[in-house]
Amino acid sequence: MSFSTDLREELLELKMWDGSSNLPQDEQIARLCIREAFIKSGFFNDPNKEYHLEIMFKSKKKAEEMINLLESFNIHPKLANKNSGVIVYIKEGEEISSFLALIGASKTVIKFEEIRVEKEMRNNINRIVNCETANLNKTISAAVKQIEDIRFLKSKNKFKDLPDNLKEIAKIRLENPDISYEELGQMLSKPIGKSGVSHRLRKISEIAEELRK
Repeated sequence: MSFSTDLREELLELKMWDGSSNLPQDEQIARLCIREAFIKSGFFNDPNKEYHLEIMFKSKKKAEEMINLLESFNIHPKLANKNSGVIVYIKEGEEISSFLALIGASKTVIKFEEIRVEKEMRNNINRIVNCETANLNKTISAAVKQIEDIRFLKSKNKFKDLPDNLKEIAKIRLENPDISYEELGQMLSKPIGKSGVSHRLRKISEIAEELRK
């Protein structure tokens, strides 16, 4: 089965809005509209090959309305003519992840993020090939786990609840998956040493593990 089919099936299994969520009613309705639009005419490409998610519309007006709606959630898609309609599409990995989380596709978010981590690490591996093999493997494994934990928290909408110092280091780690603890610590607004970096990343992982239980 394709990623697009799997995602559509996951969305179809979700309950319709019943008013029990803590989200404002307008936001719940907006999320539901986006979800229904994707179920009706959306496509999600296999992320192992290319990052691409789109929704097809018959009119440009409807497509522009969807763009405005997504931008209200800080997601910035693009518009293009395709065949007999107009598509609203996203190609940036972080924004695709945000879109999937927005429509409640938590299983697909996790699967997508696992693929993203693997691809990013493969793309960056050449920058650290001169390290000792043992240290290299340890660094990669730790970074992959840290990024998975951070993105897991985002997929569960818990990232915003982290203390500011953990948010800052998490954002830097996401943007720089292959840098050392020393380099990471120096990129903070208030630089810290390797032990401080290790402590903060370990705290993030502990929060993620607790949430997985």
